[in-house]
Amino acid sequence: MTDYSKQLAFIATTEEPKKLRVMITTARNVGADDVAEAATQRLYVLEPQEDPASMEHDFFQTMTALELVLSEERGKLVRLSPTRQRVAREGVAQVLQSLALEDEPDERYTMLLERGLPELTTEAVILRHRDRFSTDAFKAAKERLINSGVSMRDLPTRR
Repeated sequence: MTDYSKQLAFIATTEEPKKLRVMITTARNVGADDVAEAATQRLYVLEPQEDPASMEHDFFQTMTALELVLSEERGKLVRLSPTRQRVAREGVAQVLQSLALEDEPDERYTMLLERGLPELTTEAVILRHRDRFSTDAFKAAKERLINSGVSMRDLPTRR
């Protein structure tokens, strides 16, 4: 078994998202799943430029996670440009609220759950920032997670 302690130490301290993206790709190519996962988790933290305690930061962590998952599945870089443009027009809170109030979750929600990342769903973002949303949006987000088998105790209240 290969020792990846140097790579893991670098990942823990780097502030360079571009290097992390290269490490993710390289690690996946050589089957170093632990390294790829560590780099991915670090990228979730580094990529958003907003205040780490903010709803916007949580939302852009979700966007980063989705872009990485979609890029991995499709074998090429995927950016969620239409969603980013919508956020620029409407704002993060409005986009999150409208997603929560849709009758059915979209494929992105399912993709995150399948990868064991319920804390990165837009529904989880709404629960962490409940004071920013209508009661209906909060209830819909919570209900969707519960109906998907997500325990509310397993979701962090703040990242």
